[in-house]
Amino acid sequence: MSTTVFITPFLKSMPINRLARALRWTFALGLLMLAFHAGLARSAEVVQLRTERTDDGVFLSALISFDIAPAVEDALLKGIPMFFVAEADISRERWYWTDKRVASAARTIRLAYQPLTRRWRINVAAGIVSSSSGLRASLNQSYDTLAEALVAVQRLTRWKIAEAGDIDPGARHELAFSFRLDLSQLPRPFQIGVAGQRDWTIAAEVTQRLDLVPVRSSEFVPKEPVQEAAVK
Repeated sequence: MSTTVFITPFLKSMPINRLARALRWTFALGLLMLAFHAGLARSAEVVQLRTERTDDGVFLSALISFDIAPAVEDALLKGIPMFFVAEADISRERWYWTDKRVASAARTIRLAYQPLTRRWRINVAAGIVSSSSGLRASLNQSYDTLAEALVAVQRLTRWKIAEAGDIDPGARHELAFSFRLDLSQLPRPFQIGVAGQRDWTIAAEVTQRLDLVPVRSSEFVPKEPVQEAAVK
């Protein structure tokens, strides 16, 4: 009540031109804040998402679109690897209680530059791993350019996220998928310096109904060769 009593005489006593300027600045500031938050939200985007079901399980394919900022590329060229984490959770809807999580999966993708060979290296491992504990990868591939390596980082092809028996055919399920650059894997000085910086914000998430495309196991053939190796 006291605020209203104070502001109303103040606005009445303000000259029209000053009031108009104040309103314009307020409006402009609001637009800038909206643009800033929209820019953060567009740091990465899930442009394709598909789930398939075979006798062997539930598989997810996705395409994430994002750009690497010059600051991130510079850190890569200096030998600092980047760790990207993809996570998928499947929940079964329940009308009488909260939804029940029936399956979870995570994958870590390590992107690094090798100065001696001048090539880019991708290592993919199951789960969320630590840069200090080592990365035991199930897929290791090298690329000539950063652009080629980023294509591999951004594309998830037939990633197994659940067993076939985890899904009840008679129930509705929800899929929550997320992808992010894991800043906690960076060296400690970098973590302090890049915290909150827009250039280092690469994250996207999607929550939607789980729509499974039935696929026969005989049709389920990986598109990329898999090389078994241990990466420390």
